[in-house]
Amino acid sequence: MTPATAETADRSATPPTAALIIIGNEILSGRTQDANAKPLAERLGTLGVRLREIRVVPDEAEAIIAAVNTLRKQYDHLFTTGGIGPTHDDITAAAIARAFGVPLIRHPEAVAILNAHYGGAVTESRLKMAETPEGASLIDNPVSAAPGFRMGNVYVLAGVPSIMRAMLESLSAGLDGGTPLLSRSVSASAREGEVAAPLAAIQERWPHVDLGSYPWARGGRLGTTLVVRGTDTAALDAVIAEVDAMLRDQGHEPERGESAGEEERSA
Repeated sequence: MTPATAETADRSATPPTAALIIIGNEILSGRTQDANAKPLAERLGTLGVRLREIRVVPDEAEAIIAAVNTLRKQYDHLFTTGGIGPTHDDITAAAIARAFGVPLIRHPEAVAILNAHYGGAVTESRLKMAETPEGASLIDNPVSAAPGFRMGNVYVLAGVPSIMRAMLESLSAGLDGGTPLLSRSVSASAREGEVAAPLAAIQERWPHVDLGSYPWARGGRLGTTLVVRGTDTAALDAVIAEVDAMLRDQGHEPERGESAGEEERSA
């Protein structure tokens, strides 16, 4: 298969795009490390949705409103995580209501869910988790009952990672997606500087396939993992074969399927 043929096969209709707003002072202070962006991006990829932007904003209504009103117009889907619990600083629902210019209400179905879950232990604080913008639809929460909600193309999810993943799975069947994003990877004890020029040449021949390099340092070795992403299997196989050949020409032994490390960058 020639690059031109593969590119034609790999070029499909523009895939749906998404953005993520991570809400929480604890993320910005460094007290808590976000654990939601990675699983959300990966799951969206399997649904054919490309995550294009991530923003982190504080627990401040104006910051949330500004980010929501900007990003919901730029992308097909907008996800938020955090700020929908029972405490005073959980202000996401109220901020979303203001962003859409609608009242904040206690969603009757959400109230029923919380009453059924907590029974006699339901409190005013817990009922705060039933608040949604008027007109919102609920997102099921099979982990702890308190639902998320959808308003237009905005999906409001919990900040607790296990609950966020469960909510995302609940809504994934109805999400407007596209062709799933596939990937191939190969690693070698080559520095980024060594492979930069030939890698750029390969990318130029295959402009509709994403080709990235990710340096790593582990076990006393320095190297780079090269990752090819796209929607066409034949195109990915052709590109990764070129990458393999390039590494061998430089005297490196490619290792298929190894993921990039998290250590310091090398060049």
